[in-house]
Amino acid sequence: MTILFAIIYLLPGIPLVLHLVHMFQQESYKIPSFMTWMKTHPGRVYAPYLPGKVKKKLVFTARVKRLLFCIALLNICGGVLISVFMNPWAMFLLLILEPCLLLVAAWIMTPVEKAVQKHYINDAARMLKDAPKLEIIGVTGSFGKTSVKFILQELMSVKYDTLMTPESYNTTMGVVRTIRERLRPNHRYFICEMGARNKGDVKEICDLVHPATGVITALGPQHLESFGSLDVTAASKHELFDAVPEGGRKYVNWDNELIRKYYGNEKGLVKYGFTEECDYRVFDVSAGSSGTRFRVTGPDGEEAEFTTALLGRHSALNIAGAAAVANGYGVSLKEMRSAVRMLKSVPHRLELVRRNGISIIDDAYNSNPQGCRMALDTLSLFTDDLKIIVTPGMVELGDRQYEENELLGREAAEVCDYIVAVGRKQAEPIRAGAMAAGFPEDRLYTAEDLKDAMSYVYALQGGRSKAVLLENDLTDNY
Repeated sequence: MTILFAIIYLLPGIPLVLHLVHMFQQESYKIPSFMTWMKTHPGRVYAPYLPGKVKKKLVFTARVKRLLFCIALLNICGGVLISVFMNPWAMFLLLILEPCLLLVAAWIMTPVEKAVQKHYINDAARMLKDAPKLEIIGVTGSFGKTSVKFILQELMSVKYDTLMTPESYNTTMGVVRTIRERLRPNHRYFICEMGARNKGDVKEICDLVHPATGVITALGPQHLESFGSLDVTAASKHELFDAVPEGGRKYVNWDNELIRKYYGNEKGLVKYGFTEECDYRVFDVSAGSSGTRFRVTGPDGEEAEFTTALLGRHSALNIAGAAAVANGYGVSLKEMRSAVRMLKSVPHRLELVRRNGISIIDDAYNSNPQGCRMALDTLSLFTDDLKIIVTPGMVELGDRQYEENELLGREAAEVCDYIVAVGRKQAEPIRAGAMAAGFPEDRLYTAEDLKDAMSYVYALQGGRSKAVLLENDLTDNY
């Protein structure tokens, strides 16, 4: 009878455990972050894991397998105790306790994981030590860092063998994995993206790679739930500059207001942006459905015109930032023009695609207020098209989340012909902001999910071609 109850228990138990481990993985295996997620999303805690329904599947890494083994042992021990001392029906209490069992398992495995990580970190440090000619360029920022990293890798590769952290491998262990799996003796430069959700994250990466050059692309209210304030965010990003040795170069996006506020008195900055005081200045920007054209002038007076398939003024800004760094390492602006012309959009970051006769601006990876404004500015360039935004709003903005999403609705109302909000909870502030700005209610649509949203978009009859901005995406833990 106990075996029968155990088999019945496994039917809901396994999908629930996999779901919880999936969420734990998305919260970077951090117990406090996972507990915060449970507290803020109680309705999502006991959902089963359905691989076909998630955007980013659970990755069965060695760490996940170790964690699952520990959870299984705890369940077995709990099941045995219940079967001996209680009614077998009480075994189903374990389902309610699974979140607690995961936390206990994670706590038990903490020293094991620290030992494993220390081994890998030491191995990566040894490899860096064995490559004394390798120079590290650190890139961080609240947004824009991944785009600048990808562009910089293309521009540096014009003259040098260059390695970069792939995709969004911007944690310490992501950097370690890149070094251990991809670093080769021929590499001259390593462009290292440095992400941060907590103070000290950037420093931890810097202590490993020791960057010679640093780039801060922007400061903004991203991850305020974990940072707590913009002051802490600014201090966290500055950990990169703290690690750059005396005489090393420090590049900043001088168009970012918060960078000017927090780093205005910093010495030795190399500034890029649209203003006259920048060392690398962008001007004469024009854009459309085929891409962007602009000019850049450097501190030595060299000037070059660039054409790129990337969209928007901010793309010109990101290219200028990458060009500034590459130019500092001896690549002339004119040498970069061909590489800039060949640049492809980073997937889901204002990526222009054609689908069923519609121009789709895929900015699904974005999740911050400044990025949303840039995306809306890009959409506004499609002057001859019916302009539509599809968005679930922004998350991880702490107490400012409702306010920022309401502002998104107001700003979308100034640009868009139609606004499609995805998810009823997230849609509330977007709709409120749009209607406060006088946007017609019959052009506001609340969709259950992305499929429902796109069905609505395809059915619209506006007599013009359509330009659709897919802005933001909710991860599976929202």
